[in-house]
This record gives sequence, structure tokens and C-alpha cells, in this order.
Amino acid sequence: MEKEKSQLRILICRPDRIGDVVLSTPIPREIKKKYPDSFIAVLLKEYSKDIYLNNPYVDEIILYDEKEKSSSYIKKLREYSFTHSFMLLPQEKLNWILFFSGIKYRIGVGYKFYQFIANTKSVYRYKYNPLRHEADYCLDMVRKLGTNPESISPEIFLTEEEKKVAIKLKKEICPDDEILIGINSTSGKSAPNITPQEYKNLIELLLNSKGIKTVVTDLNPPDELKDIKGIVYPNIRNSLRESIITFAALDLLISASTGPMHIAAALKNRTLSLFSPLTACSPQLWGPLGNYSYVLMPDEGYCGVRCSGNPYKCNFSGEGGINAEKIYKKVLEIIF
Repeated sequence: MEKEKSQLRILICRPDRIGDVVLSTPIPREIKKKYPDSFIAVLLKEYSKDIYLNNPYVDEIILYDEKEKSSSYIKKLREYSFTHSFMLLPQEKLNWILFFSGIKYRIGVGYKFYQFIANTKSVYRYKYNPLRHEADYCLDMVRKLGTNPESISPEIFLTEEEKKVAIKLKKEICPDDEILIGINSTSGKSAPNITPQEYKNLIELLLNSKGIKTVVTDLNPPDELKDIKGIVYPNIRNSLRESIITFAALDLLISASTGPMHIAAALKNRTLSLFSPLTACSPQLWGPLGNYSYVLMPDEGYCGVRCSGNPYKCNFSGEGGINAEKIYKKVLEIIF
């Protein structure tokens, strides 16, 4: 079937956290499959723009600062003559910017009164009935165009030079072709996570394992993980793009449900991720996509008994939870 020609000019708005931005990357790809002649731009915050660098499906990256006057963005967006806009995170200011920019067909998320007043169309995320992945919810925007997406897997694209840098980094850390494991211990308190001390216990187990090298990939590691002998900290003072190259060098990333996990998955690297079975934090909604991924969860019945039931305060401690030994055992199953 011949691909359809199009005069579509689409603005994808995702001024959000890193993981959410990664999960938006299938959108331009799936649009371009059906409308290869479309013009696609993404509106992002400065700190997340590196996720979309070198993306072959994106024609323009527009930076968004919420502190800037709306009038400056209205003027800028009018110059692009966009036909459609996707607002993946409801924001009243952005809603009115898109309205006054003259974008005829605007799609938002959920029901907000300001969207109704501006005649913004909506997709509704009945998130837990049935439960779908966040990336699939994002692609409801594409379905509004009459396109049925073929894949919901995110992608981050490296240049050939960046791939060489990743290979060089891996060789420097693993001169004898050891398995390179990354530990990302922080999650911005956005998901259940083990304590820094438990990550330290895990690192000590890995340090005593033949054929394994370990790095801590946090930009700002917690005090418990600083200055551990035999550990490399490759991402301290790195830009996001430099950190992405570090993740590309790994054989396995261990983390909670967080942005680095989604980055590693989008690079098609293996991940071992800690998840809660609670619906709002479940791997069905937030799990890594498109890579070889492994998930660890506490035993059935742990939540609400050993845990407080608040997923953002949970550290998986106690009987039936997740600890260093349990993670280490899973690592050995994965890599050997």
C-alpha cells in the first residue's frame, strides 16, 4: 500500500520529566510511517531536549520555559503554521498558547474546563480499566489522526560518533570484556525504591563477583554510595546527552522505575527494574519497553501488610520485600 502524502504540520508538547518524554518518542515515528511528508516538531523543556536529538522523525525541537511570556511563544509558533498540536500533559498556560497560535486541531488529555472553552479535543485516559502502558496512552493522540500505531516502543538515536564513544567508555572500564552493570539508585521519589544502604550492599556483592564491573550512574549519588573503592561514577557533571551515552555502554542497568530505566530501554539495553504491584506504579503502566527487561517485585501480599501502602514512601524493606541478595541472585540469572 502506497504511503499517503500529507500537509500535516504537528507540534508534540511534552514539557515534562525525562521518563515521560522518553515514552513520547513513539509518536513522531508512528506518524511519519503513514505521513512521511509531515512536519513534526516537539516542544520540550531545556533539560529533556537531548532525548530527541538525532531523532530522524523530528524536524524541529522547540524549547519551552514556563517563565517566559505567552506572547513570545504565540508569535514563534504562528511562524510554523502548525495544523495540529498534541498536549500530552494538561497545562492551562500552554493550552491558551496553542489556541492563540492559530492551531486549528488541538488535542489534549482528559477533561479540563479551559480545554472545553478553547474547543480543544481530548483523549481520555481511563488508566486502570483496562490497564495500558503510558506509551500506549500517549499514542491515543496518533489514533485521533486515524492512524493505528504499529509499535509503542520508545527510541533514542545516537550518532555514529556517539556509538564509538560508548564503545570506548565500555572498553576503558572493562578492559577484559567484563559485564558492565550500572546502578542508578535515585528515582526522585517518584516510585518505590530500596534504600541507599541496600544499594551499597548490592554494590559490595557485585564488587566481589568475577567478570563484573559496576558503575554508579546517578548524577548526584547519595552519600552512602560516594567514594566506594573500585566504583566508577561516569555521570557526575555530565549533560543528559553524555549520560545517555553512558547508559548505551552498559550491559545491564539496575534501578527503580525512573527516567534512566526508560532511557536504557529506549537504547535497547537490558534493564533490571524494581516495581510495586500497586496499580499506579505497576510495570504494566510504567515498565521498560522494547528491550530485554526484567522486573523484580515484592512477594504477593507484601503491600499493605509490610508496606505502608504509600508507594512513594515504600523502600521494599522487611520480609517479602526486595533486598540486595534478591537483586544479586536475579543479576546472576540474567548475565550468566
